[in-house]
Amino acid sequence: MPFLKPGAAFLFCLGSFAACGQATRVADHNRIGWFVYEGDHPLSNRWTLHTEYQWRRTHFITRPQQQLARLGAAYQLRPRLSVAGGYTNLITHPYGDFPTADTGVPFPEHRLYQDVQLSDTVGRTTLEQRLRLEQRWQGQLAEGRGRRVQSWEYQNRIRYQLSVVLPLQGPRLETGEWYLTGFDEVFLSFGKYASKVFNQNRLAGGLGYQVQDNFRLEAVYLNQITQHAEDEPVSGLPVFEFNHGFRLGVSYNLTLAK
Repeated sequence: MPFLKPGAAFLFCLGSFAACGQATRVADHNRIGWFVYEGDHPLSNRWTLHTEYQWRRTHFITRPQQQLARLGAAYQLRPRLSVAGGYTNLITHPYGDFPTADTGVPFPEHRLYQDVQLSDTVGRTTLEQRLRLEQRWQGQLAEGRGRRVQSWEYQNRIRYQLSVVLPLQGPRLETGEWYLTGFDEVFLSFGKYASKVFNQNRLAGGLGYQVQDNFRLEAVYLNQITQHAEDEPVSGLPVFEFNHGFRLGVSYNLTLAK
């Protein structure tokens, strides 16, 4: 019972780019470098603890963009189907020519999330589909008052991701082997507080190495298109970020079960 067949999933993600086809918009181009740690730690036969930290930079590495910390838990319903939920803390720094906040200092965001994930194998290729709901509280800062939050803005968002892993040295990925990896993820805002439906799209692809059964390293090219919630104040045109760069990932799944 997949969410979407791979072909339909690709068309769904591709449709998100239609929002970027406007002839009149403000473009903000940034070079990004993301450093990611992820860990899924088995607690029992069905329960898994998820830990994650992302250090996101602009100008590839020299300037801050965001810091993300995530903690959650997943439950294996069936061999290919799992559900999950948890909490995310995000700090966004002012960056680019059109920063999302004009206070000049970082602002916080708190999120709750719920996941449904389906895994499948087609030949040598492993496919994973993930549908994620997010409830977001973004801190609104008063100008000239540092990082003090004066109010919280609530938003809902839905995300769909299709990711692939293709072993390069055998029919199945084993220790000491290289693999190709990639994903596409579309983000859509919804609800009465959503000013824009299309939020962003991330497309990535690159190379990974299976160090051990529970330890992976990945280096991928990352292309991110993001639409700001607010239009550019002078021209009134929508603001789109076109960010490209790299994503370096470490995945270490330490078993916590007795």
